Amino acid sequence: IPDSGHKYYLQFTTEDYKSGENAGSCLATVLYPKTKSPPVVSIKCTHTKDQKQIQEEDNRLYQKIRHQTKPIIGNNIPDSYGNIEPALEPAWALAVAGSSYIMWEKSTENLGYFMAQVTSVKQWIRKDDFIEFDYTVLLHEIPTQEIISCHMRLTWLPGHPLKVKYFCASENQGLEDGSGMESGSAAGILHERGANF
Repeated sequence: IPDSGHKYYLQFTTEDYKSGENAGSCLATVLYPKTKSPPVVSIKCTHTKDQKQIQEEDNRLYQKIRHQTKPIIGNNIPDSYGNIEPALEPAWALAVAGSSYIMWEKSTENLGYFMAQVTSVKQWIRKDDFIEFDYTVLLHEIPTQEIISCHMRLTWLPGHPLKVKYFCASENQGLEDGSGMESGSAAGILHERGANF
């Protein structure tokens, strides 16, 4: 698109992160602006799971975290053998959802990211019903092969947007703040700037 950037049309299938089952198919357009702003994404998906099933899975994950007898604290997830302790799986699942926001915002036409590891996670105890975690995550940058460390604070309650604030060590800019628009694993992302921890 003249003066705007390149626009891509995509058709792809999705899979359940944990089970690997087919989760549906999507049609999307992605515009990478010439400016340094995040890609503009328009997406429509048909899901193999209905919304009620997704909400039930969200609630199971939430209840598992809420019924911990003490706050979740962990390091190096997965470990050097690729294993994740069962007690840390809920924290890992939320890290995947939250870090997807960072990866989306930092992506450019020539750079992409994968979450390599959660180096640390700490759950904060809140007086309300929301759950809150502090993470340090390592992102693998493609094609440079650099590993980027990001601090991420994530707040979530089923039926409410997933809220993510982050700061990456390689950046000299202020804290980024984002939140999702739907319940479920970071489906649909909005963008705000300038919040503080």
